[in-house]
Amino acid sequence: MSLEGRTYFMLWSIQLIYYPLLAAVSVPVNLLTIAILSRGKCGLSKCVTRYLVSMAAADLLVVITDLILRQIPIVYRSMFAFLRHFPVCNIHAVLLYAVTDCSVWFTVTFTFDRFVAICCQKLKTKYCTEKTAAVVLGTVSVLSCLKNIFWYFMFEDPYLLSNTPWFCFGVTGVSISPMWTGIEFLHYLLTPGVPFVLILLLNALTVRHILVASRARRRLRGHSNRESPSDPEMENRRKSIILLFVISGNFILLWALFLVSVVSQRMFLMGYSSLYLPAFVKEMGFILQLLSCCTNTCIYAMTQTKFREQLKNVVKYPFIVIVRLIE
Repeated sequence: MSLEGRTYFMLWSIQLIYYPLLAAVSVPVNLLTIAILSRGKCGLSKCVTRYLVSMAAADLLVVITDLILRQIPIVYRSMFAFLRHFPVCNIHAVLLYAVTDCSVWFTVTFTFDRFVAICCQKLKTKYCTEKTAAVVLGTVSVLSCLKNIFWYFMFEDPYLLSNTPWFCFGVTGVSISPMWTGIEFLHYLLTPGVPFVLILLLNALTVRHILVASRARRRLRGHSNRESPSDPEMENRRKSIILLFVISGNFILLWALFLVSVVSQRMFLMGYSSLYLPAFVKEMGFILQLLSCCTNTCIYAMTQTKFREQLKNVVKYPFIVIVRLIE
């Protein structure tokens, strides 16, 4: 067996354990995150809480539609052969890509909200509100559904149970059609290509603003002997920016390989054989992309003290109830 073949077989063997384990962890973790954040006791504003809850909900839907209903049946295809008799793959594709778009663009809208909150003080009071967050998130959800309707016409009903190149059977000629090629390129350009650029740009502008504001604030505080050495305002900004950067960096890191692999695959199908990437690169991209659906909870736990406290209370609660019943 070639090196490429051995590597692919090794990844497939890993996926047999990794995907079920990831699903078993991701579903309760995201449900737990939604429950904790929805209580509003983590010291976050209602606006930020709404964004984070929506991101967790979108990640949960990605876990269900992509990990559980697509990837696990693919790696255990002999056990899920019955799915070939369910002619709903094109509907599944629309839902899967719509919730994936929501997961990605909710991260962008959260990044933009934090950019406004930190860099645009005049706009902050009008934009950074719970109502505006609801409107933005609702608009993104509707646009994501409308944008992905084309997959219904691009795919046929039966499941292919493979990622070569999709998990559904494509309509005849669709893989080489110039029109569909353009549509698919636009799809991956909008998700996650444009979000990569927007997140990097917004974070760069935010960092620049913080550095300038910090220098000015230190100069002002240096002229005042009556103020305490601590600066609550800068401490709050520091916590906000850590949360923002860790979430944004996590998204870019875990999605980058997936974007490279799908673009390369499409170019290869168009005849650019020099851009061929081994099949295991695409599978590695799926592994990392799906991992992003359960990492935000770890990020909240690492960066938010009150979230950790609430998480400990939730974890300890069943044991407290058992002890009380025994007593």
